[in-house]
Amino acid sequence: MLKIISMKYNNLKKILSAEQYRITQEHGTEIPFTGELLNNKEEGIYSCICCKNKLFSSKSKYDSGTGWPSFFEPFDNKSIGTKVDKSYFMNRTEVHCKKCSAHLGHVFDDGPKPSGLRYCINSLSLFFEKKVEM
Repeated sequence: MLKIISMKYNNLKKILSAEQYRITQEHGTEIPFTGELLNNKEEGIYSCICCKNKLFSSKSKYDSGTGWPSFFEPFDNKSIGTKVDKSYFMNRTEVHCKKCSAHLGHVFDDGPKPSGLRYCINSLSLFFEKKVEM
């Protein structure tokens, strides 16, 4: 088991940038208002940078003013997982990819309707695939 886990992380270190690795594998956070996808207004799907699991649709993206891409609902209920995060003397809910466990960001209960949730996600944990027009 340990060998499989270390192989996964070694491969990710080859695929991801150092900052993407720090955020997704070491539970880091990017500096607010610096993320490449923060102001993205194109239609498409936001997927996990590590495994390409579909996480969020552009239809649920909105400007929360917080400095990170924000969404009011996941792509589907099987896309993401959550767990309690008590780091830095705070009590938050961490969001991770349900397929590969990559850290994505946090979810808060101050979002817009219909869900009332704000999924505050690091740009560097996401891969954006633009909707193809036919």
